[in-house]
Amino acid sequence: MASVTSVDTSTSGAASAPASGTGKPFLVINNLIKDFGDNRVVNNVSVGINKGEIFALLGSSGCGKSTLLRMLAGFETPTSGEILLDGKNIVADAPYHRPINMMFQSYALFPHLTVWDNIAFGLRREGVAKEEIADRVEKMLALVQLQSFGKRKPHQLSGGQQQRVALARSLAKRPQLLLLDEPLAALDKKLRERTQLELVNIIEQVGVTCVMVTHDQEEAMTMASRIAVMSEGVILQTGKPNDVYETPNCRFVADFIGSVNMFNGSVEVDEPDHVIIKTPECRHYVGHGITGTLGMSVSVAIRPEKISVSAEKPDQEHNYVHGEVVELAYLGSYTVYHIKLASGTVIKANVSNSARHGAFHPKWGDKLYAFWSDDAMVVLTR
Repeated sequence: MASVTSVDTSTSGAASAPASGTGKPFLVINNLIKDFGDNRVVNNVSVGINKGEIFALLGSSGCGKSTLLRMLAGFETPTSGEILLDGKNIVADAPYHRPINMMFQSYALFPHLTVWDNIAFGLRREGVAKEEIADRVEKMLALVQLQSFGKRKPHQLSGGQQQRVALARSLAKRPQLLLLDEPLAALDKKLRERTQLELVNIIEQVGVTCVMVTHDQEEAMTMASRIAVMSEGVILQTGKPNDVYETPNCRFVADFIGSVNMFNGSVEVDEPDHVIIKTPECRHYVGHGITGTLGMSVSVAIRPEKISVSAEKPDQEHNYVHGEVVELAYLGSYTVYHIKLASGTVIKANVSNSARHGAFHPKWGDKLYAFWSDDAMVVLTR
C-alpha cells in the first residue's frame, strides 16, 4: 500500500509544573465574578495556581481573561468572590499594597529614562537604599543579558530588548506574583518565538509565580506549565498543554486549541472497551467506552497530524474516508491536504515530508483515502 504517515505538529509546552510542596495552591481564585452593568464579563471563576508555576489564561478577545488579570492586579474590583495570595484575601488591597507586578503589552517604559533608571524606578519610589538599588539593577541587567545597555534609552533598543527591560523592571521589586498581559504581542513572529523560551528561562531562574494572558495558543503551549481556556467569562478546561491539546473536554476547546477535524454523529455502540460513532462520513471505532446512551449526539475530534493518506483503500473496517484533494499547502516539514468528502465535509491531514523520493505526494484533484487509528480520536459530548 502506498501510504504516508502524518506528522505531529502539536506543542507539548516548554515548562513543566512544579511540585506544589504542601499541595495547597499559592494563588487561589474563588467564585470570582465581575459585572459591568448588566454584562457579566467574568462568571464565577475558580482556579488554584501553584507556587513557581507559569499559568496561562488563553482565549479569544472579549472572553474575560484580561479583566481577570486586572482583578488580580487590583485595577478592577470584583463584583464578588475571593483572591487568596499565600492564604491572604487581597481583594480589598490597593494595587500598590499587593506584592504583585504587572508587565503590560506596551511595556510602558519611560522614554526619557535610561535602561538602568527604568529598572530602578520602582525601587526608588519604594525608598530602597541606593546601594540596594544598584545591586538589584545590576543583577537584573545580568539576568536579562543587557549589562552593556544600561545607559541606552528605550528607543535605542530592539523590540525584544525593550521586552526584557520591562521584565527586569517588573522583577526588580521581587514580586510574589508576576502578571503578563500579552507579553510578546508587539514582537514579530520570529522574534516572538525566540523570546518565548528566553522569557520562560528568566522567570524560572527567579522562581516567581506567573500568570499570563494571551490569545496565542502556541505562545501559551510553549511558555505555560498549565493552561486555562476561557470563553464568555468561564474557564472551560484547565490542564497541562499536552493534556488540553490531546484530550479537550468540549467542542470549543478542541476547535480553539490547534487545528481539528470535527465529525458530528450519534452513538451506535457503547461498550466498556470501545464505542462506535456513526456519522455521515463514516463509522468511527474508538478504542474506549464513553458511558453514554445509544443514539445520543456526539462529535468525534481528530487532529490533522493523526491522519494518514493513501492512494489505496486501507485494510480496516472503520476510521477511513475517501475524497478529493481540493487544496494543499506545502509548509516545508509537512504538507496540509484539504480533502473534500462525498458529504461535502472538508477535512485536513498534515502529512510529513520526511521522504524526498518514492513517497506518495498527492496533487490537486487527486482522489485518495484518509485513515486513522482507533486511539486517534476524542469523543465530545458537549
